[in-house]
Parts: sequence; structure tokens; C-alpha cells
Amino acid sequence: MFTGIIEATGTVSAIETDGGNVHFFIRAGMASELKVDQSVAHNGVCLTVVEINDDTYKVTAINETLEKTNLGKLKSSDMVNLERCMPSHGRFDGHVVQGHVDQVAVCNSVTEQDGSYIYQFEVPGGTQLIVEKGSICINGISLTCFNVKDTSFEVAIIPFTYEHTNIGQVTKGMAVNIEFDILGKYVQKMMATRS
Repeated sequence: MFTGIIEATGTVSAIETDGGNVHFFIRAGMASELKVDQSVAHNGVCLTVVEINDDTYKVTAINETLEKTNLGKLKSSDMVNLERCMPSHGRFDGHVVQGHVDQVAVCNSVTEQDGSYIYQFEVPGGTQLIVEKGSICINGISLTCFNVKDTSFEVAIIPFTYEHTNIGQVTKGMAVNIEFDILGKYVQKMMATRS
């Protein structure tokens, strides 16, 4: 389980295709602290560390992951948001994040607002799982939604988040990974089974 509080960023140093799988080599300061078989969220996608070499580690994404997330669009030198799983004795700072991205959303606009930034995202299929002032995970970042419409919503980004994650590199037309709040998904499932 993750919390959506980004621990660090890493850089894609190389990408290798292996059949339907893609291996990503990530250069990150935390690489020496990782261990093989550990789960790390990459732009909100939980991937398993399979190899570590000095300041770089390797993870593998299967075709399903590549189709449902923005990882398939990554290129060498791209920045990725990183978060290790929450330790059992850790502080719960964000919200419950599984690292299981539901889909991508597209950035409609970015507006600077007195030092902070307002992002609007379009959600293919609609926003029925997003509530006003509820939580959402965007590229692994725990954020609060507002101005929720039928197919779009907005989030506010403070300067610290803008500077210490890859959200500052998101521009109009770019795809981001979104994971809806797990509570909303459970409620939707329960309501569907009752009807």
C-alpha cells in the first residue's frame, strides 16, 4: 500500500523491450536503499524491483500496464515520481493508494494562480468515481479534487509539489495516470450488485 506522498523522483536511463514486456532502468538516489523484489510506485504504478546496479535499478511492466497507464510513453531522460510502500509503523500522510492505476486522464489546462497552479483534467468515461473535495492519485501524487464536472475535474498544486514531482512537466494534452479512491470503487461495486 502507498499513500500518494512522493518520496523522490528518478530518471529513466534506459528502456528495453522483451516480447510484450518493457524493462525500465531508473536512476535514483534511493536505488542503493532498495532490494530486489521490493515494490515501488512509478508515476503511481506499482512495479517490482528486479535488479539493482549502483544508482540504477530495473523494473518490468507487462503489456496490460503499458496499455492502461502512461508508462508506455516514457522516454529516456524522463522524470518519474517514486514512492516506496508505506511501512507498518509509518505515518499516514496522504490517502489509501494501491498503486493500481485505473486509467489515464488528459490535461485540459494549467493555470498559474498567485504562485500555485490549477490543473484541469479530462476523464474518458466520466467522473462518477470522483467526488468534490475527495482524494485522487495523479502520477502517484495524492491530491484533492474540486470543480468536478461530468467529464473533468481540477486540482491545485502548491509550489513544493510543483518543484519536487513531475507534475510541473505536465502540459496541456499530456496523459497522466489516475487511480480513483478505493472507497468510491467499493461503493460503486456494492451498488451495482444490489441492482
